Amino acid sequence: MTHRVFIDGAAGTTGLEIADRLAKRPEFELITLADNQRKDTGARRDALNAADVAILCLPDDAARESVALIDNNSTRVIDASTAHRTANGWTYGFPELVGCDTVASAMRVSNPGCYPTGFLGLIAPLVKASLIPADRSYAVSAVSGYSGGGKALIERFTDEPEIGWRGYGLTLDHKHIAEMKVHAGLSHAPIFMPAVIRAHRGMAVQIPVALDHTTADAGAMRAALAQFYMGSQVVEVAETPASGEILLNEDAGPWDGMRLHVMGDKNGDQAMLVAILDNLGKGASGAAVQSLNLMVGLDETSGLALNEAITA
Repeated sequence: MTHRVFIDGAAGTTGLEIADRLAKRPEFELITLADNQRKDTGARRDALNAADVAILCLPDDAARESVALIDNNSTRVIDASTAHRTANGWTYGFPELVGCDTVASAMRVSNPGCYPTGFLGLIAPLVKASLIPADRSYAVSAVSGYSGGGKALIERFTDEPEIGWRGYGLTLDHKHIAEMKVHAGLSHAPIFMPAVIRAHRGMAVQIPVALDHTTADAGAMRAALAQFYMGSQVVEVAETPASGEILLNEDAGPWDGMRLHVMGDKNGDQAMLVAILDNLGKGASGAAVQSLNLMVGLDETSGLALNEAITA
């Protein structure tokens, strides 16, 4: 059976990566619009309503507009924008957390943000298992490849080679914060410190945790995460690197997996939780394709790049 897919916003970074993953797969027929039709409301309406699944790779307001243009009960939606990540009636597209069956049966799926994917992959299972408290304000330090910032940021890093690190979200009101808090089941918003580095793709999310009577120790956290993700072909829980360091490759290729680490100090006072992923893979396009596979009844890993690593 062939499934018709329309990527609304196919010219952007996420849309291009999704299209590339689907291009050689006979299970899908891509509905495309000419360049002069991409912003034509009538053409988009027709394409959206002709699709079995519409994937929205748009700014938030445009994504809401696209959903409003769908006037049938059959077109299913995966929204890669921030617009619906905490909205009622939308399923959060993180199968490892919400369940593959939940995503498979959903009509409306919100694709997780790249930074929240790493944060939630670590924190949500530990909070659920009561191994760390839900009423703590966690600090999150994270770096991403510049491709996550879209065309303007890509051009800036290309044109200004002196930029090596760009910190942002300094007003502490980044749009990912609500998503992190809600889907981790936290009482307080995390303290989020994002930055962009001179690498096209790749992401490291670090969460320090002070260990006390309200937390498990680092070994118990690692064991719990390993149990939680047992059998997953996408998320791996790894041991502490023998080298004592984790590196991101500047010129890494696409990777749709995620690797989690839990490290503890010798005194048992501190733990460092680290997630490594591709901001364009499991952090965006790869996650959308994973949800798409489930929604049309295919193996969730079909067409995903799971053999490449973005670390040295």
